[in-house]
Amino acid sequence: MKSHYDVIIVGGGPAGLSAALVLGRARRRVLVLDDGDPRNARAEGVRGFLTRDGTSPLEVLRLGREEVARYGVEVRHERAVAACQCGDQLDVGVPLFEVTLSGGGVVRARKLLLATGVRDEIPGVEGMATWFGKGVYHCPYCDAYEHRDRPLATFGRIAGAAGLALALLDWSRDVTVLTHGEEPEPETLAQLELNGVKVSRIRVARLFGESGGSGRLRGAELEDGTRVEFEALFLSTARVQHSELPALLGVEMDDRDEGETDRLQHTDVLGLFLAGDADGDVQFAIVAAAEGAKAGVAINLELQKELRL
Repeated sequence: MKSHYDVIIVGGGPAGLSAALVLGRARRRVLVLDDGDPRNARAEGVRGFLTRDGTSPLEVLRLGREEVARYGVEVRHERAVAACQCGDQLDVGVPLFEVTLSGGGVVRARKLLLATGVRDEIPGVEGMATWFGKGVYHCPYCDAYEHRDRPLATFGRIAGAAGLALALLDWSRDVTVLTHGEEPEPETLAQLELNGVKVSRIRVARLFGESGGSGRLRGAELEDGTRVEFEALFLSTARVQHSELPALLGVEMDDRDEGETDRLQHTDVLGLFLAGDADGDVQFAIVAAAEGAKAGVAINLELQKELRL
């Protein structure tokens, strides 16, 4: 198998495959490394993606892999465990990247795109992981419409959960904040009450629903035994980088642990690009795909310039 490419793309989601499509059509030698663990794997459908709204996330990725294969892009279902800038190429001071694979091999490329995404932190409350993606969500734009005009709830640090509850009023007038024992500030409480948002201060013991998670979420049971019924729960919790590669390669991170890029997805590391959820932009699949396309163009422009040196 090839070991030297024009571009290695780590991450086979919408961002990585979109970049691969652009670069494949530019006749570049491209390798996509996909660890097979997409962030939205449990979601029922990709939302807000024009012409693909409601399509299964795994089906979108299957179609994407089919498309890039037409242009000679190689996709390997393997995880990148390490990467470095290891020397120069073409004697022009341009870094050469080496990526170590989980299977023990090493591949090299002139440019490296990290489309590694983020991982959502799921609270350690019984039932949160069971119904995650099937009643427990992070993104109202992705999932609130399917539960419109039904009872909704939010969970997380009170400032974020309160703001999220107010936003959910666009989809339902029946919204409850589960503070999990945290006491809201008086100003926050007043704003919630003014807008008709209910507040439950008792800690959550567990979520409950139909058929142990295969059916619908029905609500939360509190530590005092009372139940709060709702059809969907939206989390206001943290997300972290899915991969250690951005930090390992020295990508500058902001205070939310999100990689910083310019408008064409360059990082502050020469020859290294970042696209998709890992850079903290709007967390939509269609936005990730657009960033991947921008990165593909920027990478190809750099490769063209280097050939003229």
